[in-house]
Amino acid sequence: MKISGVEIRPGNIIEYEGGIWRAVKIQHTQPGKGGAYMQVELKNLRDGRKNNVRFRSAETVERVRLDQKDFQYLYSEGDNLVFMDKETYDQVTLPTDLLGDAAAFLQDGMDVVMEMYEDEALSVALPDTIEATIVEADAVVKGQTASSSYKPAILDNGVRVMVPPFISSGTRIVVDVYEREYVRKAD
Repeated sequence: MKISGVEIRPGNIIEYEGGIWRAVKIQHTQPGKGGAYMQVELKNLRDGRKNNVRFRSAETVERVRLDQKDFQYLYSEGDNLVFMDKETYDQVTLPTDLLGDAAAFLQDGMDVVMEMYEDEALSVALPDTIEATIVEADAVVKGQTASSSYKPAILDNGVRVMVPPFISSGTRIVVDVYEREYVRKAD
């Protein structure tokens, strides 16, 4: 679907110069001289490059729709991760760096949502929160509980998070995957 350059909004996915790009930020500018334009910060979904582009109202770009499919994480194999399509049971192998820092939170059998473009995986979204067990936590210093201070703790997946003083080693907690923050104690 073709859209005008000034109709681009943050989050839109467009085809531009042979690549698939996501609009990150936009700024509509109307200079005193000349026509109005949209300054758009784009991020390439294939290789992560960023680019700033000016689109005039007369220019058109192709807006792309990504298919979202449910996958299940199976296992890691070297620097790759193996996922299974929950409908067809086909297996897909993707590089670990496609997930970035969130890859540390993958758990066997975890359900994820994969964004695909013409059967090519462009991104993988994990659940916003997961449950994890604390394997190591610093001891509470007497009098420290009066203020809302947090202490470092290490999860069973090796990730370091800050937790409230009352959390001890062996406790199951809920962690925000993308912010790497303590949310609450697990039920």
